[in-house]
Amino acid sequence: MERPTTGQSASVEQTHSLTQTLYREARMLDEENYVDWVKLLADDLLYHMPGIETRYRRDKTDQVKDLTRMAYYNDNLTEIKKRLSRLETGTAWSEDPATRYTHIITNVEVELTAIPGEYQVFSNFYAYRNRNEREEDSLIGNRIDIWREVENSFQLVMRRIILKHNVLLSKNLNIFL
Repeated sequence: MERPTTGQSASVEQTHSLTQTLYREARMLDEENYVDWVKLLADDLLYHMPGIETRYRRDKTDQVKDLTRMAYYNDNLTEIKKRLSRLETGTAWSEDPATRYTHIITNVEVELTAIPGEYQVFSNFYAYRNRNEREEDSLIGNRIDIWREVENSFQLVMRRIILKHNVLLSKNLNIFL
């Protein structure tokens, strides 16, 4: 699913438009506006967050791009919609009462890919979750996205999320990053 890049940075205008798209996406996720968030997702979406083991540097196992390895997310658009539909059933115990979210996106870089109209976007994130009185989680990491320009907007084609945690201590993973 990787895209060859040209090594060139996108224009200031393209970078600004994509940065604003990332900020808008973060707000949608904070507000649990999944109806509009799904509209940002391409039909050929790959949403991937690999489980990365702590290993010695000499171990060259590809833990990030190998889609056959353990992953917290390795979803396409249909699977994302299934996850979201579960929230509407009233049986998602981890979301009743509702979780409060804040997504912070920073260090946005945009590069041109070899495919016209597609951009590779690098970003860092901090996601905070609070539920009930004492349940708090902070997730920190990097993202590598492919965004496609579609009719004066952008659609997310691929997202690879790299958590910086050695062990994920969260009770659940009911968050999109």
